[in-house]
Amino acid sequence: MTALTSRRLFLTASICALCRPEVAISSQQDAAVKVVDKAVLDINQIINSGDTERNMLRSFEKVFNAYADVPTIAKYALGRDARTASEVQIKDYTEAFSSYFATKYGKRFREFIGGRIEIVNVEKGKKYYMVNTIAHMPAYEPFDVDFLVSDQKGRPLIFNLIIEGVNMLLAERQEIGALLDRNSGKIDALIGDLKSQ
Repeated sequence: MTALTSRRLFLTASICALCRPEVAISSQQDAAVKVVDKAVLDINQIINSGDTERNMLRSFEKVFNAYADVPTIAKYALGRDARTASEVQIKDYTEAFSSYFATKYGKRFREFIGGRIEIVNVEKGKKYYMVNTIAHMPAYEPFDVDFLVSDQKGRPLIFNLIIEGVNMLLAERQEIGALLDRNSGKIDALIGDLKSQ
């Protein structure tokens, strides 16, 4: 893992482990703000639960599936190969990706107790809301984090993060692409690799 990839992983994990946003949610700060607020709150409850790492990772995956558009994130990360995969492969891959993602970032969450996230603005796009925030971490200067939230699935779900200009979806596509290459482009082998992560 390169230094840049490690930093991206650190920052992505960190913003998910911050304290509950310290702003009042007005009627104008729609459901997009609320879903970000709830996700961060639930993650902090897990961090402070004192549970075993195994149980905490399971809980993190539940939060990921509750507040994020996992199928969209997983399929985007797979890229063009998602078009040729069978329905069964997509289902198995999405489940494996969910566990892989939760484990990848969940193992870092304990390191970020004591931070907070400040919601500063909400921008409405054509098909999504961008919740602009500033992350305050004990060991870092404040940095920008944008949560992209869409209600295309009938309820607001987080489908991307942009951290200091780094697009999480693009970063995950690179990571999954590298794993797929390592497995000779075979999706079933990729699924097995993700399960073993």
